[in-house]
Amino acid sequence: MKTALLSVAMVMMCVTMAHSVKPLKDFNLEKFAGKWYRVGLAYDSPGFIPFRDKVKISMGVITTLPGGNANLTMWEALSIACIPKFYQYNKTSVPGHFIYFSTRHNMVKDVTVVDTNYSEYAVVLKYENFNREYTQAALYSRSPRTKVQILQKFKAFALSRGFPRASILTPPPAENCPASGSG
Repeated sequence: MKTALLSVAMVMMCVTMAHSVKPLKDFNLEKFAGKWYRVGLAYDSPGFIPFRDKVKISMGVITTLPGGNANLTMWEALSIACIPKFYQYNKTSVPGHFIYFSTRHNMVKDVTVVDTNYSEYAVVLKYENFNREYTQAALYSRSPRTKVQILQKFKAFALSRGFPRASILTPPPAENCPASGSG
């Protein structure tokens, strides 16, 4: 019972914090589903900057579930292998705003689709409270390469949210991750 109350309190805290960020008006999950590449990233954790050179473009696939939830499969290129990671995004009362449970951090995290045109790019903001508040912004593209104007728009958004310039990056492509035919 105590664990359930703690979980509910954490979800409510994430939802409250997320209200300072507005999701895209009239967000459409069906149009958002499909293959995306994470081509830009900004993270306000001071511990992130030393690892920025290890980050590669990662690919993900979003599939819709009944009731407005979604599954995300992300492939991450690590030094030893290409590792798939699986997430279930649960809808909230606000379209474009989701929560999910991170097994890595054993906590609920908050994801908001801030902007997308569905066919080229999406800007997503992730919030987590892990000993202190952290925020991550990500730029997704339908292809591993994106237009310079879209990258500039993402960088301007990240700077406007207070991300340090050194924490904003556009990673290089990952080689064969996922392997051909996986995504």
